[in-house]
Amino acid sequence: MPLRMRILFVAIVLGMAGACSPAGPGSPPASTAAADEAAIRAGADSWTAAYNAGDVEKVVALYADEAVLMPPNVQALPGRAAITKYLTQDIAASKAAGLTFKDGPSTVGVSGDLAWHAGTSSAIDANGKVIGTVNYTEVWRRMNGKWLMVRDIWNDDAPPAATAPK
Repeated sequence: MPLRMRILFVAIVLGMAGACSPAGPGSPPASTAAADEAAIRAGADSWTAAYNAGDVEKVVALYADEAVLMPPNVQALPGRAAITKYLTQDIAASKAAGLTFKDGPSTVGVSGDLAWHAGTSSAIDANGKVIGTVNYTEVWRRMNGKWLMVRDIWNDDAPPAATAPK
């Protein structure tokens, strides 16, 4: 077999080996994927800790400049200024009500420079009683080596309260 054919053959075999790897073609090594997942989880834990501490700036620092926050019963809030305004009011209301939040089970998926994180979080009153639970999904993007949220949406588990008839 001529040298050019051998090189082509080796290139094809190596390409097929990569495409057939358990992680799939183009997937990062398992150690990188685990580190990315850990970084997303650490960011989410930091969000909850900062929210409970009333540190709006630390919460907002986890969002990209072009992020969009999508809380229930509110129009989408694009950009850090809108996110800051909303979270300042929301955190103050939670503090006034004596609420803290505790995250429940969650899952993370990472693909290149994009990731998602989804799970539950519970509102806990001053007596330690869970008074509500939400489901959330966050989309994270790696920018300049740092993971930041670009989308954040959540909704209540409980159906809306029934309104009194007119």
